[in-house]
Amino acid sequence: MRKLSRIIGLLQVDSTIGDLSGNSSRLEILASIAKANGALMGITTELAVSGYPPRDLLLQPDFVRMSQQQASSLAVEIPVLVGTPVVPDGERKLPGNGVVRAGPLSSHPSGDQTNRIVTRKQLLPSYDVFDETRYFQASNRSGICRTIGGLDLGVTICEDAWQAAGLTPSTYGSDPIENLAEWGRQGVDLDATVNLSASPYHADKVSTRIQVCRTAAKILGHPFLLANQVGGNDDLLFDGCSLAAWPDGSVVIAPSWQEGVLLVDIDDSSNCQWIKSTASDALSIGNSQLKFLSPQDDGHEESSDLIEDITDAVVTGLADYCRKSNISKIVLGLSGGIDSAAAACIAAAAVGPENVLAISMPSRFSSQHSIDDARYTAQSLGIDFKIESIDELHSTLDGQIGVMLSEGHSVAAENVQSRLRGMIVMAYANSQGRMAIATGNKSELAQGYCTLYGDMAGGYSPLGDLYKMQVYAICEEFNSRAKAVNQAPPVNSSTLTKPPSAELAPDQKDEDTLPPYSVLDEILRLHIEQSMDAEQMVEKGHDRETVLEVLTRLERNEHKRWQMSPAPRVSSRAFGQGWRRPLASNHDWRN
Repeated sequence: MRKLSRIIGLLQVDSTIGDLSGNSSRLEILASIAKANGALMGITTELAVSGYPPRDLLLQPDFVRMSQQQASSLAVEIPVLVGTPVVPDGERKLPGNGVVRAGPLSSHPSGDQTNRIVTRKQLLPSYDVFDETRYFQASNRSGICRTIGGLDLGVTICEDAWQAAGLTPSTYGSDPIENLAEWGRQGVDLDATVNLSASPYHADKVSTRIQVCRTAAKILGHPFLLANQVGGNDDLLFDGCSLAAWPDGSVVIAPSWQEGVLLVDIDDSSNCQWIKSTASDALSIGNSQLKFLSPQDDGHEESSDLIEDITDAVVTGLADYCRKSNISKIVLGLSGGIDSAAAACIAAAAVGPENVLAISMPSRFSSQHSIDDARYTAQSLGIDFKIESIDELHSTLDGQIGVMLSEGHSVAAENVQSRLRGMIVMAYANSQGRMAIATGNKSELAQGYCTLYGDMAGGYSPLGDLYKMQVYAICEEFNSRAKAVNQAPPVNSSTLTKPPSAELAPDQKDEDTLPPYSVLDEILRLHIEQSMDAEQMVEKGHDRETVLEVLTRLERNEHKRWQMSPAPRVSSRAFGQGWRRPLASNHDWRN
């Protein structure tokens, strides 16, 4: 590689919400890496010091003040633009989502203090998972930072760049990219524009960001650089994939699911580097390859690449949830079915197989092959495995309340078994200091095929935003990864091919009461993610009665989803923050 010239380091950080000191340390490590590799300056992600999204922590004035002070006092040897909440700029105003300038005094032409506020976010999203107008005051001034590391930069924050690409759900009253372009037409010469971002992940989201950055670079006539947060915070995932775009359409993209520095030579798109963080607990999942896109490449991922990415995403979600919550060990029920096998694979990858306990809990209705399949998965993954039969507990309950159950709905007796299993899993969790994880998928959660206080018991639901057919796909992905390193595939052919069943009654199968999962998944996807109503789906060829049954069950089971544990978001609309349906409602899909 030739000698680096005008280099900007994009600090792709995995911030923990509220950990001001810890986040600062991570940023200082990344800034040191950037400096050691020739960067003139660094750019953090949005609200990097506080972590994104801090939610109601922002309602505490001392949290905002401490965040800004911490950002301003970073111990870095190059100038860095740091994303942080900033104190209100007037009475009866909310804080700003801002950027401060930290680093050596020599970075300022006047030699003044380094902690001044450079800019505040102008466009505040309040849709999908965003609620920024609740917390922040919007700015009406474009951000320009002069003579930082010898460069003059335009400065934007996440949503500020999306209006120009036409990718916001409604039109804002201003366009920060167009405003910066107008400054350029009036003679303000900028070397590049940067964007401090915390853009949440969903499958193929990176192609949308490519469009945002290419549009901005073309309008501005200079390179546009976006530093994106990486890692998981509660149910939101951030894939990283920081990127830079040039006016000719060339794009460089950092790896996903890794913490590190993207070194961008703003004069030569081919002269960029990725360097992983040296922090002992740095997120590092998947490969470390940079992507270089020609102007003709739109960056859309093929279906096989999407499954690989989604697999890394759910592993990241669980891994970061555990690390940031000081959880080291996991327990789950392992039934021999596809969902619990997938959850076991994710858990082993997230916290290490030595920290995972799987429990098979057979009943009078369980098949021997289910027990054998569960044992196979546990042994292949190298996780601990126990068998705890629920027969005796089930018989005791039958003796006490069996008459009552026999006179009621058959589902009540079936749910007793699920709740006995949940009790056993939670007993192990409490006794051994483990977190229980739930194993339900999005299709089942949508239809209510899950039991409150039973299989829904757990602190995290790693499959909660995966449709059933996606669960099969990630099991195949885990098998491929095992084979690639000469290990036994963790999900055997029996688990992959047997008809899905809860095994709560004799000869029970899911499709006795549900449409085939390939059909169910598509109906749910069209309604949840594309907001299609029943008539639109019928027009696309789906059976009317089936559609109405699916939508009615979806509506009827909202109370269960209000009580589900956090699930990592991998789709464009997941149950959780982006799904705000009323609980006590009466909507009839037949009308």
